[in-house]
Amino acid sequence: MYRYAFFDLDGTLTDSSEGIINSIKYALEKNGYSIPDETELLKFIGPPLADSFAGYLNLPKDQVQDMIDTYREYFAVKGLFENRVYDGAESMLAKLKRAGIELVLATSKPEKFARQILEHFELDKYFEHVVGATLDGKLGRKSDIIKKALKDLKIKDHQQVIMIGDREYDISGANDSGLDSIGVLYGFGRCEELRQAGATQIAKSTEEVVKYVLGQDAN
Repeated sequence: MYRYAFFDLDGTLTDSSEGIINSIKYALEKNGYSIPDETELLKFIGPPLADSFAGYLNLPKDQVQDMIDTYREYFAVKGLFENRVYDGAESMLAKLKRAGIELVLATSKPEKFARQILEHFELDKYFEHVVGATLDGKLGRKSDIIKKALKDLKIKDHQQVIMIGDREYDISGANDSGLDSIGVLYGFGRCEELRQAGATQIAKSTEEVVKYVLGQDAN
């Protein structure tokens, strides 16, 4: 059993696709770009937003920030709450907390927005600590966010920590700090992506996440 469980937010605790996609559409339309199909838009969920805009639109750095600022015009007011908690996610957090696991949110979403979402859905009571990206973009990559959480909590023994997320960035970020990880399949990632990234375990459900964290057989 681990002492700490680090959780991603989008695609792991909440299905944020509606709000993120609507915010991207708003930014693209306002800046004169055509809107791609849903499959392409879903690729924006997971990586830092700057990487998604730069990769999709092939924009120089200064224009990427303009796109992010436009995105946040919508997201900060509406997109933030076009969101839902996954079935079983709150129960998962409650079970782990009752078992004595310290829960930490480690997300590439700006920390300001992440805290608002946790409070809106009354999930903040489960978390000992929250680390998210900074609005200025200086902290945004998952590996750096995980490292900051480890530093903030003064965790020396990384074998006490497991990272739970739905995308390769969560898994590779965990690997960078020598953490075990669980890739979840109910979010936006796929099994092949998570396995190739090196996930320690793959969980099909929130119930399996609980069992893996507590060191129980998931079968």
